[in-house]
Amino acid sequence: MVQIALDGPAGAGKSTIAKKIAKKKGYLYVDTGAMYRAIAYYCIENNVDINIEENVENQFSDIDIKLQFIKGTQRLFLNDIDVTEEIRDNSISMVSSTISAYPPVREFLLEKQRELARNNDVIMDGRDIGTVVLPNATTKIFLTASVKKRAMRRHWQLKSKGMVVGVGELMREIKKRDEQDTNREISPLKKADDAILFDNTKLNLTQSVREIIKIIEREV
Repeated sequence: MVQIALDGPAGAGKSTIAKKIAKKKGYLYVDTGAMYRAIAYYCIENNVDINIEENVENQFSDIDIKLQFIKGTQRLFLNDIDVTEEIRDNSISMVSSTISAYPPVREFLLEKQRELARNNDVIMDGRDIGTVVLPNATTKIFLTASVKKRAMRRHWQLKSKGMVVGVGELMREIKKRDEQDTNREISPLKKADDAILFDNTKLNLTQSVREIIKIIEREV
């Protein structure tokens, strides 16, 4: 099976690029970040104190996460409810980062992710795919971009949904998220030793997809 690991910080364009590549190459796209966001969403909706690890772990028996592909698009269902759009709310990001540092949360989702990779040709994006989830992936790419560029992309994305958040505020959030993700003890954001560093600060979406596909075809 082909396993493509696409890691990188928030706002680098991992999900958008991975979706495009999956469609062009016929791979199954797995958005691992969405799985963590689903748990974060559940905790927020149920007033769970996410600062206490045990509180989050105690919710697992009531959490069922499924990925379904409807008309070629990945949809995430939390307890049989489609929350694909809801989990993209800006308020989910920091909560997701906090709970993803908890070992029980990572263990809860790890086997689900590996099972998908065992049974399908996949492109999987996240923070620790190449280092933890798929350490033997066929191709590993660490995608990044400048903080300002990532904030601008996020600004445009939110604006298209009718949400107005200033670029400066988003830059501060991204810097804080980067620090939190990089310095956490469990599965920190980090480039795998054998991953290819790809900076797309000066590239648009089409260019990024084209160049990464070249890397994949060279590696596979």
